[in-house]
Amino acid sequence: MGSLRSSTSAAVESVDAEAACGLLALEQYGYVDVRMWEDFEKGHVAGARNVPYYLSVTPHGKERNPYFVDQVVALHSKEDRFVVGCRSGVRSSLATADLIAAGFTNVKNLEGGYLSLLKSASYPQPQAASHQGSIN
Repeated sequence: MGSLRSSTSAAVESVDAEAACGLLALEQYGYVDVRMWEDFEKGHVAGARNVPYYLSVTPHGKERNPYFVDQVVALHSKEDRFVVGCRSGVRSSLATADLIAAGFTNVKNLEGGYLSLLKSASYPQPQAASHQGSIN
C-alpha cells in the first residue's frame, strides 16, 4: 500500500494499538476520534474528543468536513500530543496528514484504528458515548 501514500502522508507517524494504549494509559496523549458521530456513539476511547473527518458517506461519495482542522484547533493547541483514530486507520491517516500540514507537531495515527484497539489485550472495555466532547 506504500504506493498509495502521498508525500504529505509520508510524514504521518503511526502507532500500533499496544503503543497507543501505553500513551493513553500514561495520559501522555489525548485521543481525537475522526469517525462520524453515529459511530462514535456506539463506543469510543475514554476521554476521546470526536471531530468527524467526513460529514457523510454515501454510495455517491464522501463529503469531507471543511472545518475539520479548525474544529481540532478549537480543542487542541498545535503542540498538544494526541493520537488520531477512526474505525480502521485509513481515514485517521488522512486526518493526521491534514493536521501535520496545518502545523500540528505531536500527532500520531492509530494504525488499524479503533478496531485494532478493541482486539488489543491492553485496551480497557469501551464506554457508551455521551454528547460531551463531540463536535457536530
